[in-house]
Amino acid sequence: MTYLFVLIVGLVAGVISGIVGTGSSIMLLPVLIYQFGPKQAVPIMAIAAVMANLSRIIVWWREVDWKAVAAYSVTAVPAAVLGARTLLALPSHVVDIAIGVFLIVMIPARRWLAARNIALPLWAMMVVGAFAGFLTGIVASTGPMTVPIFMTFGLVKGALLGTEAAGSLLVYIAKSLTFRRFDAMPLDVFLNGLIAGSSLFAGAFVAKRFVLKLDPDSFRLMMDAMMLVAGVAILWSAFS
Repeated sequence: MTYLFVLIVGLVAGVISGIVGTGSSIMLLPVLIYQFGPKQAVPIMAIAAVMANLSRIIVWWREVDWKAVAAYSVTAVPAAVLGARTLLALPSHVVDIAIGVFLIVMIPARRWLAARNIALPLWAMMVVGAFAGFLTGIVASTGPMTVPIFMTFGLVKGALLGTEAAGSLLVYIAKSLTFRRFDAMPLDVFLNGLIAGSSLFAGAFVAKRFVLKLDPDSFRLMMDAMMLVAGVAILWSAFS
């Protein structure tokens, strides 16, 4: 029953994250903490996130912008390793405040850039990649933060979902290997991550039909709403 509950929540989370590019950790991590404890939940979620991002890459393979992936990953991957090694060094509420403010600010910033037909250059993706990668190493997920980063590069719908997933995949692999290196991921934790990740993997394929029906403007509006809700929720948690 423990695994059945995790799989059901994981499938729902996989469909939602397959549509908006994030949200799986927000939904699944509390369940993992309840079932396996907080110490094992983060590395389990890291493995599950690898599978979730891999599924979105497979679904949107033809639309992935590999230049954006390379520019983002070249700094995000080593930064994620550094973040994972300093997981307990920073107060969690400081990280939450930074992410929450970033999400809310990104809504008008993205609209301002889009109105002037400006997209982030590749060098800027390298700069924000270092920041996002470090935070991803510290917390369970920064999907709400990385999605708007790739949106400001000019990507939308399948191209956005696939490209963000490819960049995040490399970061989560680096994070998982770091956990493994420091003995935070024994075999049972790894296997639990595969089980939880299998439902996220399936959810991305279910989500594809919904994404294809969305027009770009509706998709952007939905993403803005997601960023606003996530940003306010994170700030509320940080100050409460």
